[in-house]
Amino acid sequence: MRIPAFTVSALLIALTLGGCSLAPTYERPAAPVADSWSGSSAQQGRLASELDWQTFIVDPELRRLVGTALDNNRSLRQTLLDIEQARAQYRIQRADRVPGLNAGASGNRQRLPADLSSNGQAGVASTYQVGLSLPEYELDLFGRVKSLSDAALQQYLATEEAARSAQIALIAEVSQAYLVHDGAQRRLDLTRQTLASRESSLALIGQRRQAGTATALDYQEALGLVEQSRADQESNLRQKQQAFNALVLLLGTADAAKSIPQSQQEKPLLVQDIAAGSPSTLIERRPDILAAEHRLQARNADIGAARAAFFPRITLTGSFGTSSAQMSGLFDGGSRSWSFVPTLSLPIFDAGRNRAGLSLAEARKDSAVAAYEGTIQTAFREVADALAATDTLRREEAARRALANTSNESLKLAKARYEGGIDSHLRYLDAQRTNFVNETAFIETSTQRQIALVDLFRSLGGGWKENREPPIQ
Repeated sequence: MRIPAFTVSALLIALTLGGCSLAPTYERPAAPVADSWSGSSAQQGRLASELDWQTFIVDPELRRLVGTALDNNRSLRQTLLDIEQARAQYRIQRADRVPGLNAGASGNRQRLPADLSSNGQAGVASTYQVGLSLPEYELDLFGRVKSLSDAALQQYLATEEAARSAQIALIAEVSQAYLVHDGAQRRLDLTRQTLASRESSLALIGQRRQAGTATALDYQEALGLVEQSRADQESNLRQKQQAFNALVLLLGTADAAKSIPQSQQEKPLLVQDIAAGSPSTLIERRPDILAAEHRLQARNADIGAARAAFFPRITLTGSFGTSSAQMSGLFDGGSRSWSFVPTLSLPIFDAGRNRAGLSLAEARKDSAVAAYEGTIQTAFREVADALAATDTLRREEAARRALANTSNESLKLAKARYEGGIDSHLRYLDAQRTNFVNETAFIETSTQRQIALVDLFRSLGGGWKENREPPIQ
């Protein structure tokens, strides 16, 4: 079959002229934050931009748990499926930029009464057609369809960045839940050791009371410490179980409970020093900021579509094939048929609909700018808070370690002086209380510092370093 030359020319002109855009030239808004971080620790350690989560997490057990969560967590799976929806939506919108082509065949038989027939006689008329048809296709002279396609692309990219943000958040949640579980286990072990020691002291004081060398007050004080240890043991056991349950939920597998180690870790679980880099690096890297910028670019493209609505729209439809009154004659000579129907529509009066549409698109862009700037400010504050936490907790951890060592030595001395009859039992009990409080505080501060490191890594956009595929065009 030979397609008419003017039809081919029209399609070529459509593809050549299509793609012009009335969308404003996009310019990234200036970041409403300072040019550098405050604090001396901001540039100490390895840059977060150079770390992926497998490098940041040095403990193999924790790396294994994070990998399991990334593969099985239901909330993350739902977020990843949102990407598929956005990708499909973009491809649907992108398809409008290319002419379609359909193949079809049809047949029609109709009886005409005599008063409607051209020869005054009743009869049956038949028509058979086979060919190709061009569905309604808009010549995108002013970029309306291109702007809608660009907006769908940016919305898809925003969804993809949101999924990266969800992945980083899941890595952080699993790491922090594991750290809470580990800290509760360490406190539980300390409490059990303390309880065993206090029960031994209680038994010794009971023997001395019977011998008349210890008073009832001494016995009651020792008994009170034993009961306090039992209460602390149940509290720590509850916190450990709740952290365990949180880990099971995050891992998302049926046998998650069996894969969580029960013993505490003595070595560091994470990289202990992270440099923040510059705020500009944060803007280029953090997924929620990138997602906000893609949404801003989508709203910018919407303005182009709204502007194009003021201009004429030209659409093309047509068909080419064969037609015959007899099915056997469809492919005989002289049966070729075609139609070409261009349509021009120009808005003259729409009661302000197009102008309102443009105002709406501009207002949505302004709102997207404010959301983008707000996202940057929130991210800047999260990084600043995490830097302050890691900096102060590092010094606090060192001080509490020294305090725990001192109270431990004091406890040994107090015990020796009590057993030697130099000091009273009350002073020995005070030394026990002080040492337990200081050891517990050290464990809690150590756990909080590790959690702060995870917060810093997450807030800097770390955790998901990979080779990104180029965006769909």
